[in-house]
Formats: sequence, C-alpha cells, structure tokens
Amino acid sequence: MNFLRRRLSDSSFVANLPNGYMMDLQRPDNSTSSPGSPATERKQQQQPSQPSPSSSSGTSIFSSISSAMKQTTQAAAGLMEHSASPAPVAQKPKILLVIDDAHTDWAKYFQGKKVNGEFEIRMEQAEFSELNLAAYVTGGCMVDMQVMRNGTKVVRSFKPDFVLIRQHAYSMALGEDFRSLIIGLQYGGVHSVNSLYSIYNFCSKPWVFSQLIKIFNSLGPEKFPLVEQTFFPSHKQMVSVLWFCDGNF
Repeated sequence: MNFLRRRLSDSSFVANLPNGYMMDLQRPDNSTSSPGSPATERKQQQQPSQPSPSSSSGTSIFSSISSAMKQTTQAAAGLMEHSASPAPVAQKPKILLVIDDAHTDWAKYFQGKKVNGEFEIRMEQAEFSELNLAAYVTGGCMVDMQVMRNGTKVVRSFKPDFVLIRQHAYSMALGEDFRSLIIGLQYGGVHSVNSLYSIYNFCSKPWVFSQLIKIFNSLGPEKFPLVEQTFFPSHKQMVSVLWFCDGNF
C-alpha cells in the first residue's frame, strides 16, 4: 500500500496515466450505490429470488438423473418379473401297462423308478382277459381294465405310454385269442418294451418256424440245425396225405 501511495503521489506517474483513469478509480462501486425508493425496495423484496443459472442447471441435471434412475429401476424390475423362471410344474407320470398274470407282482420292480430320471412311473398290471381297448388315429389308445384285487373289483380307464407283455397273446384254447388287443395297441401307437410286431408274429408258431427255415437255408444245417417239420393248412390236408401214403402201400 505504501508503494502505491508513493507512486500516486509522484506527479510524473500520474501525468502518464490515461485520461479519466483516476476518475474511474474514484467512482463508487455499483454494489454500494445509494438505495432506491421504498417502493422499489418493496418490489425487489416481493419478487422471488431467481436461482442462478448454475444452480438451475445443476437442479435440472439432478432431476434428469433421478428420472433416468427411476425408469431404469422400473425397467429392471419389469425385466426381472418377465425373466423370472416360473414355478416348477410337477411332471405327469408315465403309465406303464404290464400284461401278465397275478403270480408276479411287477409293482415292486418299478417302485421309485423314473423314466430318464424325470418322469415317475405309474404301473398298471392286468391279464389279457381283463382288458379292453379302443384306438384312434389321433387320440392314441384308451384301455379299460377290470381286475379283482383282494376280492374287490377294480375298474380303471387310462392311456398307457408303454406296455410290457409277459403273457401269450394267442392259444388254441377257447377264448385265448387276444391278437385283436395287440393290433389295437399297435393301432394306437403305444410303445412296447418287446415289440408288438414280434409279439404278433409269435402268435403263429408256423410263421415263426418259417423264419427259422430262412436262417437254416442261409447258414446251413451244420451251423443252424433245425428239426424237420411238415406244414398243413388244416387237418383235411393231413388226412388226404395220409390216405395217399396208405394207398401206395
């Protein structure tokens, strides 16, 4: 400050200053100007203070960020709702129909077992004589079962997914021809542990033997020996052959 005073008191320094420079220095500051009229002061007090551009800009940015965060949170919540895995649905058990007599209890062999480790097995056991069915082109095969369990008649209707056949489907005895049930299962597209095609073929012993003859002719009697047999379409042909042989004698 002393330095400035000395410099300003020097006449040569003051003479070299631009015109009006000292007057600008002596001019009172606008912030300390004389107060205006009372009306003007009241008007200024009544007017709300306008926020500075910087504070207004900061408030606007914060509002935008808050709005964006709110929308992001809502979108994330909606995405989590849509992407949340649904509650596990219990798989419908697969029905296995076992055709066999009551001497073997197949239920204990399949108890607690699952197909592909996922589907439980519901087993139904009955004999051919206790079954009836209806098969459809698109509706599969519907089986009706009437069995006796401990003196009680049990009636059920179900659509089997698999079938295990452990009983002969055909016999010469009266009422022991169940080939129609095999055809019905095949018609309805029911999967079989032992193929329905082979079961149906085995209903006729001559038909099976004819397949053995093919193997006999292919491999020869040394590798595939076969008991020689004769086939007759019916007993009438047998009688005529015997009569012909007796006549030669």
